[in-house]
Amino acid sequence: MSAAKLSILLNSMGYNAISLTGWQAGIYTNNTNQNAIIKNINTERIRKELENENIVIITGFQGINENMDITTFGRGGSDTTAVAVAAACYIFSDVDGVYTTDPNVIREAKKLSALSYDEMLEISSEGAKVLHNRCVEIGEKFKIPIITKSTFNNKPGTVISDIIEED
Repeated sequence: MSAAKLSILLNSMGYNAISLTGWQAGIYTNNTNQNAIIKNINTERIRKELENENIVIITGFQGINENMDITTFGRGGSDTTAVAVAAACYIFSDVDGVYTTDPNVIREAKKLSALSYDEMLEISSEGAKVLHNRCVEIGEKFKIPIITKSTFNNKPGTVISDIIEED
C-alpha cells in the first residue's frame, strides 16, 4: 500500500513512477511462509521499467514461491528486499547510520563510517535493530555495499562492505 501511495505522489509531482509487488518484481522464494528466503530474482520487469525511465518502487517483505503463492520474509524483510534487488543499496531509517551504542540512550554514542559485513552481522545478532542479519548476509553474498542513512537529514551514513575504513 505504501509503495502504491508513493508512486501516486511521485506521479502527481510530475515524475514517472510505478509500484511493483514482490511477485511483479520477479522475487522468487522458497516455500517457507513468514520466513521465506529469496532463491532468485528475475529482473526483467524492473529493467524494462527503468528503461522506460520510470522510478521503480518495490514492495518489500514479500515474494512468490514455485506454487505462485505469495510468501513473506519475516523480520527485516524490507531491508532484505532492498539489498537483494539493488546493485548498491541505501537503507533509510530514523537514524543516520550505525552507532557504537543506542544514540537515543547514550549521548556519547559515536557513528561508525564503515563496518564489515561480519561486524554488522555480529551487531545484528546481538540485538541491534539497524539491519536484519539476513539483509547483511545477502549483501555479503553478492558483494553489495549497504549504506544506512537517515530519512530526515542529509548526513553521511554508515557503509557496510568488505572494505574497512578507519574512523
